[in-house]
Amino acid sequence: MATTRSAPLLKHLLARLNPVRSVTYMPRPGDGTPRAVTMIPGDGIGPLVTGAVEQVMEAMHAPLYFEKYEVYGDMKAVPAEVLESVRKNKVCLKGGLATPMGGGVSSLNVQLRKELDLYASLVNCFNLPGLPTRHDNVDIVVIRENTEGEYSGLEHEVVPGVVESLKFCSERIAKYAFEYAYLNNRKKVTAVHKANIMKLADGLFLESCREVATRYPSIKYSEIIVDNCCMQLVSKPEQFDVMVTPNLYGNLVANTAAGIAGGTGVMPGGNVGADHAVFEQGASAGNVGNDKVVEQQKANPVALLLSSAMMLRHLQFPAFADRLETAVKKVILEGKYRTKDLGGTSTTQEVVDAVIDALD
Repeated sequence: MATTRSAPLLKHLLARLNPVRSVTYMPRPGDGTPRAVTMIPGDGIGPLVTGAVEQVMEAMHAPLYFEKYEVYGDMKAVPAEVLESVRKNKVCLKGGLATPMGGGVSSLNVQLRKELDLYASLVNCFNLPGLPTRHDNVDIVVIRENTEGEYSGLEHEVVPGVVESLKFCSERIAKYAFEYAYLNNRKKVTAVHKANIMKLADGLFLESCREVATRYPSIKYSEIIVDNCCMQLVSKPEQFDVMVTPNLYGNLVANTAAGIAGGTGVMPGGNVGADHAVFEQGASAGNVGNDKVVEQQKANPVALLLSSAMMLRHLQFPAFADRLETAVKKVILEGKYRTKDLGGTSTTQEVVDAVIDALD
């Protein structure tokens, strides 16, 4: 349970969380029309945390509704009707899908990214007010290439065009990282690599990052070998801003950064391509949970609630996103309702009820 705070200090901190808009958001006619969103509850804790999102969206009267599909990690493929729904709706919210170890079974998470060409994964790792961590001033965005490299299933397949494919993927992830930094007023992009060993793939990746960096003179660009990156992350994480990485490194870096900033249960994220976006818990560690957590109904819904705030901004519903994010942060700051991974004893439903009560 969180340390008791003095009432005046808590009131001051809560006031700082309230978003203030000095200039209004002017929607286009029809922008308030409810949007369909594909939902995949998934395995393990997935139904619990997606159910939490459904309750909060209903309480806010958010202008969206869910088309829910049952998909499980032990299926051979993502059902065609699910892919059709995501292609139609353009946006999906999903819980974790378990990936069987070995046996030649393909990950449905990877299948979904490939089928929809969700080439950019984004995980936002930041300190939450009221949640003690070893490091302060952490606010890192990890952007990783999502369709090539070690996770692509092509790591041992040598075919004509592989170099061209790697270069194409390197260019577009570099472009996305710098565009993200530019649009979000970020000051620095760091490319994480192992080009001293992976000379072809990571060499092409660095070439692309350097070329794109020349188009953004206001954004500082740097490079770091992944070995050193991991050491720097756990010793001085506040030095990083936006990090862009190839596929495998990005997964490791994102989970490490999430652990440093407060845990995988509170970090939001998503996957995006030119036409579609899938929002889910940012860091993959723990996104399915275990039988005990499911049985006790004590999964942490915070990560997916914050991912849903990201989704609301993506759908151009900024006021709803602000309300949701502010309510979640208020609950974390007050410290009364927290799940076990954050030092509390609350159930998923108790956290959800507290978030709903905190909505403005």
